[in-house]
Parts: sequence; C-alpha cells; structure tokens
Amino acid sequence: MITEERLNTFINSFYSGNTPFLNELEEYAKETNVPIIRPGMQSFIKVLLALKKPARILEVGSAIGFSALLMAQYNPVRCTITTIENYEKRIPIARENFKKAGMDDRITLIEGDAADVLKELDGRYDLIFMDAAKGQYINFLPDVLRLLDDDGVLLSDNVLQDGNVMESRFAVVRRDRTIHSRMREYLYELTHNPELITDIIPVGDGITLSVKVSLKEAK
Repeated sequence: MITEERLNTFINSFYSGNTPFLNELEEYAKETNVPIIRPGMQSFIKVLLALKKPARILEVGSAIGFSALLMAQYNPVRCTITTIENYEKRIPIARENFKKAGMDDRITLIEGDAADVLKELDGRYDLIFMDAAKGQYINFLPDVLRLLDDDGVLLSDNVLQDGNVMESRFAVVRRDRTIHSRMREYLYELTHNPELITDIIPVGDGITLSVKVSLKEAK
C-alpha cells in the first residue's frame, strides 16, 4: 500500500460498495486469496467509465472476472469486453461468474498467454485495462498500443509494487529485481512515448492513466 494507511482507511470509509453480486464475489476473493482490484481502484474505474463511456474494452488479466464484471455493470453505455487469462484454475470460475451475472453475452474470455493472444487480436479498443503479470507489462505494450484507438485510455494497475519500484535495484530482494527493472522501464516508456500522455497516480498500489494521441495532433 503506497498511501499512508490512516489516510487510505479514511478514504475507503466513504466507498459505497458495488452490486450484491460483486460484493459476494469480492468476499469470495478475500476468502480464497485471489487478488482483485482494491476499493480505491474500483472507485477510480467507475469515474473513468462515467467520463469515457467506452464501447469496446480489452482487459489483460481476468482472474475470477471481478474487474470485467465491474466494468460491464458500471459502464453507462452497453459495451463489449474482451478479457485474457492464462491461469487454468481461474478460467472456469470467471466464465461461471460471467454467466451468473448475466454478462456472458457481453464479456468474451480468451484463454492463453497474453503475449500470444494480443498478437492475434485486431480492431481498436476505447479502454485497455492492464492487470496481469507485472513483469510482462513492458512486453505487452507494443501490441497494446497497436490495439488502442486514438483518444483511447490505457489503465495499468499495481505499477508501484508496494513502493519497491522507487527503491534502488540493490535494495530489492534478488527474486524481485527483474520485475523491478521491467516496471521502471514500463513507467519510463509510458511517460516518454510521444503517442501517450501519462500520469502516475498513487491509488492503491499505484496506477498509470495514459491517453493515446495521434502523432499528427501531437505535432
């Protein structure tokens, strides 16, 4: 958690929660230790949906389907969501959750490694939500940018790695150094890519919000 704990607790005390089904799913995630987006990120996504009203959404990392369902249920316009998941044990749970929520006609889950799946996708997306293996964000980025429409939004979660990303490489335990260096590279690319306007925001474990601008407009 990046924000000071008392401040974070105070902010979260105003959170009004979600639909009954999403509340149940969140409790299930806590009981089974499945990582899902935190309340601060949930609120942020709801505001973003209200502002952007994305008709086509791509999610990289489904888990048990919580965030895809939140986007489907709180988007003020009817949308289609394509979500990618590689963890075999969670895929049937996500599919069942989409069906129970009555959203399986709007949400398409593609099974497989995102690095491979992204290369096979075409078309353009208004919103892309990155919430998969953090060390792979930088590798996904070229295809993500290809798929993101002009004026589209790229939202990435957990980019500050509980604060580790701002530490020296040598202050990070050896097993985390690859993720540390790749995430720093990802943040640099987002903030220096001429196609993107990006802000790094200390919500939850850190997020980035990037808007794609056409190179013609940028000039």
